[in-house]
Amino acid sequence: MSKFLKLAVFAGALAALPAVTLSAAQAQDAAAGEKVFRKCKACHAVGEGAGNKVGPHLNDLIGRTAGTIDGFKYSKAMQEAGEGGLVWNDESIDTYLVNPKDMVKGTKMAFAGLKKDEDRANVVAYLKTFSAGSATEEAPAAEESKAEEPEAKTEMAAATPAVMAKDAPVPDHGVFHLGREALSEEVAAWDIDIRPDGMGLPVGKGTVAQGEPIYGENCAVCHGDFGEGTGRWPVLAGGHDTLTEERPEKTIGSYWPYLSTVYDYVRRAMPFGNARSLSDDDVYALTAYLLYLNDVVTDEDFELSNENFTDIHLPNEENFFMDDRASEPHYAEKAEPCMKDCKAEPVTITMRARVLDVTPDGEEGEGAGAIE
Repeated sequence: MSKFLKLAVFAGALAALPAVTLSAAQAQDAAAGEKVFRKCKACHAVGEGAGNKVGPHLNDLIGRTAGTIDGFKYSKAMQEAGEGGLVWNDESIDTYLVNPKDMVKGTKMAFAGLKKDEDRANVVAYLKTFSAGSATEEAPAAEESKAEEPEAKTEMAAATPAVMAKDAPVPDHGVFHLGREALSEEVAAWDIDIRPDGMGLPVGKGTVAQGEPIYGENCAVCHGDFGEGTGRWPVLAGGHDTLTEERPEKTIGSYWPYLSTVYDYVRRAMPFGNARSLSDDDVYALTAYLLYLNDVVTDEDFELSNENFTDIHLPNEENFFMDDRASEPHYAEKAEPCMKDCKAEPVTITMRARVLDVTPDGEEGEGAGAIE
């Protein structure tokens, strides 16, 4: 079958897709769709100033021909689908989100899909709010609520460290009279790291059971339902007894030394594309669930808090130790480091390191998850 004929058949099949019929309980709900869309934020952006990420931005998606956003590198399959007549509308988006790879074979989108009709309908409703000509009847109410925002935002801005810093006096010191002492509020805003001894932990708590839906909503799209990873996204669970193998599986349970690293990283950097959106209690619950996935805790009712945090030790902790080389005698005896002709014999390469990339680049392979 020729390429042209294949595209024609694809376009014809798409045109024959049945219209989506929803019950009253499945009616499109943009507010509910915004919550479901959190699963998509790792790869897609919407709203003012949205740009391409791992996947293209989804502003004005309704009515757009597939594979046509300038500056985004689409898969060949998605480009051919667009050339064959694929246009994003209620029906095509709904069908695509059931199983992206089934509808467009060869797409780079690694997302497993949304199985609930209601979730897909709500996501479509949410995306419509960012598409010209798809405004809903709720728009006037939304505009009315926006009219009340400036005053509230002004009040919030008045208390921010940035505004306080603007009014702070600049000390008369130094050659260029630049800089000033940081305000305590500014230091506090940056000083959020969590140390292995528990220093820096916020007050809070969360259970394994509470962490499961948080993980499913914010993490599973990239890391898999059970931490197994999707595409080339990092694996979070398993990998026990693999560190001596040629391709070790470095997970929280098999490799990471301290639980503080898990909490600190999730708190400051996750979910991908929506960092700092989780509350401290959410992070405790999510960390507890990650411990459960790695069999570090086995009780679904286990509650992790700032009070019992340092009681938890990861399996590989003892294999990490402080770098004390500076205290060794031959280090203390050294003077200036040698920078030239330091070896009596010629230096030879005995082995080469293997680069193991764990973060998808969105250009090749199956790692990139994206609606195209």
